[in-house]
Amino acid sequence: MVTNDTKTGESGIILTTADYAINWARSNSLWPLTFGLACCAIEMMATGAAKYDIDRFGAGVFRPSPRQADLMIVAGTVTFKMAELIKRLYAQMPEPKYVLAMGSCSISGGPFSKDSYSVLRGVDLIVPVDVFVPGCPPRPEALLEGLIKLQGIIKKRSIIDKK
Repeated sequence: MVTNDTKTGESGIILTTADYAINWARSNSLWPLTFGLACCAIEMMATGAAKYDIDRFGAGVFRPSPRQADLMIVAGTVTFKMAELIKRLYAQMPEPKYVLAMGSCSISGGPFSKDSYSVLRGVDLIVPVDVFVPGCPPRPEALLEGLIKLQGIIKKRSIIDKK
């Protein structure tokens, strides 16, 4: 990229690495696959609405298909029956792919984990989770903070690394 300094009239060249340029593009154009399973999904929908506007962080293009998404937001209680579907959808997502666990239920089973035989005690037992957003349910601001944290993680990775 060539720049022109209007004050001195000198030209300069801006150099960067491929890692920086590609990771900047990846982190600012996340396409989430919504996986709203319970009350956390309401807060996720509020984050996409006008007041919080997840679009301004580059992650507002919610995709209905795993083949078009690179971020899975698991929001809510994961049962053992649903766990198989989450694994299948995660396998269908193209690389690089990221997972954000939103809410106490997806992180540790939440209030249902003690007395329920059908609740998974954390989505990280079936898919690798990059960012955990705690809360019951977490506020939209917390989801945005988790998204910003994920963007920071993406920017630090090497494009050569598999994960």
